[in-house]
Amino acid sequence: MLKVSPTLSIPDDELTITFIRASGPGGQNVNKVATAVQLRFNMRNSNILTEEVKVRLGKLAGKRVTQTGVLVIEAKRFRAQEQNRIDAEQQLVLLIRKALVKPKRRRPTHPTSASQARRVESKKHKAKTKSLRRSFDE
Repeated sequence: MLKVSPTLSIPDDELTITFIRASGPGGQNVNKVATAVQLRFNMRNSNILTEEVKVRLGKLAGKRVTQTGVLVIEAKRFRAQEQNRIDAEQQLVLLIRKALVKPKRRRPTHPTSASQARRVESKKHKAKTKSLRRSFDE
């Protein structure tokens, strides 16, 4: 079980973890050991997330979501397989936590009468300054 929040946990059977060869540091070991982790979470068929959370998660994940609705996270920051697995799980947890937060709706506001008066006054002041710069050759 991957704990996301006090009320939400992802069962292990919904996560698929595969180990792949990573590029980068590691010397000859890179060619022998599959240390990078590819974590797959089928969010479209998941029963633990609501539809609106799935939509937000899809937007947050961007290109990491396949057309079939599978979220793919690759972790290859570390040389150790176990550290990369933990890193991939933490990335998934952070994404889901962000998706759980419902964004606040923006309330459109109107300018106050005082701010409108200040705006008009500054426009008059700039117009007066510019009119004084004009030449009076006629």
